[in-house]
Amino acid sequence: MLNQQNRDNKDHKEDNQKDHDKQDHEKQKEKTKEEEEKEFREELKKRLKEKNPNLDLNNLNFYNIDRGTINKVLGGLLLGGILIAMLASNSSPDHENELSFQDFKTKYFMKGLVTKITVVNRYLVKADLIQGAVSDQTYQAYNGKPAIYFAIGSVDFFEKEINEIQNNLGIPINERIPISFSEKDDWMNYVLPILPTLLLIGGIYYLTSRRPNSPGGGGPNNIFKIGKSKAKLFNQENDVKIRFKDVAGCEESKEEIMEFVKFLQNPTKYEKLGAKIPRGAILSGPPGTGKTLLAKATAGEANVPFLSVSGSEFVEMFVGIGASRVRDLFKTAREMAPSIIFVDEIDAIGRERGNGRMGNDEKENTLNQLLVEMDGFESSDHVVVLAGTNRVDILDKALLRPGRFDRHISIDIPDIEGRKEIFKVHLSKLTLKCDEDIKATKQDVDFNKYQQLKSEAIENLAGRLGALTPGFSGADIANCCNEGALIAAREDATSVDVPHFEQAIERVIAGLEKKSRVLSLDEKKTVAYHEAGHAICGWFLEFADPLVKVSIIPRGQGALGYAQYLPKDQYLLSKEQYYHRMIMTLGGRVSEELHFDTVTTGASDDFKKVTQMAQSMILKLGMSDKIGSIYYDNGEDAEGYRVHNNYSEKTARLIDTEVKRFIDEAYIACKKLLTEKIELVDSVAEELYKKEVLTREDMIRLVGPRPFRERNDAFDKYIKGTDAFKPRKKIEDQGSAAPTS
Repeated sequence: MLNQQNRDNKDHKEDNQKDHDKQDHEKQKEKTKEEEEKEFREELKKRLKEKNPNLDLNNLNFYNIDRGTINKVLGGLLLGGILIAMLASNSSPDHENELSFQDFKTKYFMKGLVTKITVVNRYLVKADLIQGAVSDQTYQAYNGKPAIYFAIGSVDFFEKEINEIQNNLGIPINERIPISFSEKDDWMNYVLPILPTLLLIGGIYYLTSRRPNSPGGGGPNNIFKIGKSKAKLFNQENDVKIRFKDVAGCEESKEEIMEFVKFLQNPTKYEKLGAKIPRGAILSGPPGTGKTLLAKATAGEANVPFLSVSGSEFVEMFVGIGASRVRDLFKTAREMAPSIIFVDEIDAIGRERGNGRMGNDEKENTLNQLLVEMDGFESSDHVVVLAGTNRVDILDKALLRPGRFDRHISIDIPDIEGRKEIFKVHLSKLTLKCDEDIKATKQDVDFNKYQQLKSEAIENLAGRLGALTPGFSGADIANCCNEGALIAAREDATSVDVPHFEQAIERVIAGLEKKSRVLSLDEKKTVAYHEAGHAICGWFLEFADPLVKVSIIPRGQGALGYAQYLPKDQYLLSKEQYYHRMIMTLGGRVSEELHFDTVTTGASDDFKKVTQMAQSMILKLGMSDKIGSIYYDNGEDAEGYRVHNNYSEKTARLIDTEVKRFIDEAYIACKKLLTEKIELVDSVAEELYKKEVLTREDMIRLVGPRPFRERNDAFDKYIKGTDAFKPRKKIEDQGSAAPTS
């Protein structure tokens, strides 16, 4: 046994020695080649110097032309030669002297200048002429005799015409000019029909005969590299600037992702305890919440290769390409292990199978290959798959099971604290007015004190902006900060101030201000009373959200005015809260009814919202005594397709009755409230008509403090008493008086 081991060691050493000798031989061969090239260049420079004494050899460059380039040049020359030959054939001397049949008759044949007529290939006529018939050298034939050429359409018609002319001229039959026929072989007549086929075969041969690793792809198994994965590789060598510190508002999700990174960086720590790394994680949530940003931060933090690919990149017009790219992606990841794969928008290939709507076998094949690859991991692979999607509900169940995507990480819309942290990240990159104020008033403080004051100022500003932006996603907040900076630059400001951010928030919420949309006085009066009705209802309803601003400046698509409220981050709503929101929503239409003889179309969107709230209360929330605690869906499946209702016609009639009853009760309560407060409605409408924008402080001045405590802690902390969204320039209606009811 010892002898056998010695023999194995000896064989192993011999193999290593052979490999080493082979490598030395290759290196020596490359070195010899480089020396030969160097000697050739020196000899070439010497010869050029002898012929051109004034030549500067220091600025003389030599370029290596590889075999592939030479083949391309030769191929181009061959193709050019074929085209030149075709043109030469088409413009041969046999065709240069062509003229019309009519000219031939009048100028030559009827004058007796023709000695012989030959029809070539039944479409071209060659007419030999007598010596001296023409003086133009272009009509001289190859044998020195003059000749002319012209094309004919029909041989029978040509013979008939020639015979009639000779009959009319009275030429005896034995003296008439005979017509002979000849067939002339032209090699182009045989080549042209098959030339496209030859070019196609040559092109395919050129593509498939190239080396697979050559530039541009090629090879019989890799035409255009179409089956290769298009994943982008991020690693330590790439300049990925995003880190986990740049991702805010989703701390729990960051911790989940960081655990994957830590495992791949130090797997032995977990394997000693018998733990196994989760195979993958799904990042789900509404658009703009930071799923892709979190993945980019993972690429920036991880010290392992990070492969990023979009789900749509697996889909191609050719069959089998998607599955091939999946195989290549996972093969690359295993070769680089430990590594991370991120598939963005995985719902492009991961939709549920068998629902009758996918209807794409290629996508199903791609999904099947993805399932096989994810389930084929070994415990030692150390490859993690992350995926992002907005629609986790439509993904295939086999894709979501443990063993493939073990963890489902939900990234929701951030709350007030999350928005505050996101604002702090983006505000730190801007030139702020508060920063300039600190520099101007605190010039004598040291650097640490300055940083502390700046941090506190950004903290307060971020809290205020976070309170003003309920429901904003991370992308909305980033857009808001950028819009604020653009507005400041448009005004030639040296820094970004609070009013700039407030204008940006208004633009994101209500759309762009339509300065060109000028309302008539009657329309402006109607909109003022409409918005005053909303404002008064919200002011005197206990469960309504705090009012921040009411405006009748047209914005967005069709919005002639709007009232801005600040709902707090709330996860449970009571029946009274729903009821008060319905009353507040109907306030615009009721105000129009109380002050005008007719109503307008301005409340159409209000009716839509009220109906949706009533339907939700009855169908899904069990807030109707007659329907009871039963959940009825809205007749749509997870993908939004309309399906049959899961209740009877009798129940449908009862639901319609209850929806109408809920809305009617809210309408009656709204009308009663506005009738009691009609003088306040007039005051608010008149002021709104003149100023076009009213803030919360204006409302307190006109109608008094709100009789209820605000149910929004963020409002009390950051907004109350600050006169938010105060117009920077007072807008007055020139030449118009206040409305009267």
